Amino acid sequence: MYIKDWMSSEVVTVAPDDPVTVAVKLMREKGIRHLPVVEKGALVGILSDRVIKDYLPSEATTLDIFELHYLLGQVKVAKIMRTPVFSATPDTPVEEAALLLHDHQISCLPVVEAGKVIGIITDKDMYAALIHITGVKQDGHRICLVLEDKAGSIREAGDIVRKHGFGLESILSSHAFTPAGQRMVVIRTRGRGDLTALREELQARYSGADIRSSRQ
Repeated sequence: MYIKDWMSSEVVTVAPDDPVTVAVKLMREKGIRHLPVVEKGALVGILSDRVIKDYLPSEATTLDIFELHYLLGQVKVAKIMRTPVFSATPDTPVEEAALLLHDHQISCLPVVEAGKVIGIITDKDMYAALIHITGVKQDGHRICLVLEDKAGSIREAGDIVRKHGFGLESILSSHAFTPAGQRMVVIRTRGRGDLTALREELQARYSGADIRSSRQ
């Protein structure tokens, strides 16, 4: 899956010379938290609601709305926008985008193609992608196994699932939190099968096998 499948293509932007009040108004009207800053068609910065809140003085809560509006009206976007900007392209894999968000502790990535901002993807979009990839919203069962890390081990587990009448909705694998030579695998099933027989065979073959409803 790629960024182009999950990004928002209706991008709202501001210019460096815009007053911060313009940005605040756009965020409220559009229900968004991030604004790419564009100058002559090029991405030059990023502005977020958190950046604006961090800029306000500590006594901001004691100011009335008119004082706050005046204060922000004197400040240009260029003064508080964040640079440099981490961005992605439409064909960036979603997992690489998630890594950028995680490693740089940011919550959005403008999507740039041919030098122009054509979209934006946020942490909420990444959650949606993760939910879709795992199939967690689908009816079925979640099977967690620790397998020997060898060729064919995942296929063998999948064959057992299919043997008892279930389809495979998704398979995720990780070496995190497992001893050397092993891997953790999470299989989500689809369709109806013989759950009792499946559970008995998996628990007999794999120590600690955990099988539960995908919504639990």
